[in-house]
Amino acid sequence: MPPFAPRRRMLAALFAGAAMLALTAVPEVLANPAAGVTRGPSGLPLPRFVSLKSGRVNMRVGPGVNYAVDWMYLKSGLPMEVIQEYDNWRKVRDPDGAEGWINQALLSGRRTGIAAPWFKGKDAPMLLLSEPKEGSRTVAKLEPGAIGSIRMCNGDWCEMEFGGHAGWISQSLIWGAYPGETIED
Repeated sequence: MPPFAPRRRMLAALFAGAAMLALTAVPEVLANPAAGVTRGPSGLPLPRFVSLKSGRVNMRVGPGVNYAVDWMYLKSGLPMEVIQEYDNWRKVRDPDGAEGWINQALLSGRRTGIAAPWFKGKDAPMLLLSEPKEGSRTVAKLEPGAIGSIRMCNGDWCEMEFGGHAGWISQSLIWGAYPGETIED
């Protein structure tokens, strides 16, 4: 028997084991698609919304302090969308679409949202209503880009607080909650 045969058998066993793991994982994913939810190494869903914990946060071009700073955020509570995980770093997307890496210690699970940032610079005030239905009493008029705390969402409406004013806004006007997503208080 050639001297490399045991290595070949060991590699074949490793590949067979990896293939078996892959085959056993596939039916589990197919049996429970959970609406296409993917889980990251942390066990949390990807993508997901979080917010900035600090008033000074660096977004880097890669997952580590040796990577260059691409953006510096100066607003705590700004919602971010986590789209990837690596060790204790999270690849995020901001409301303007910029992507980069932020250390998880600078992110919070507290849910916040931005009122229709896609209307920024346009005259398009939105209404914060007293109840989750059209025609309800107006609590406040919101400018595009206003940041508020999400209390709950029922899939169509979000109960939020903007600058001390609490009320309901159509979920379709919020960046920080997915369409149809429910968020419990």
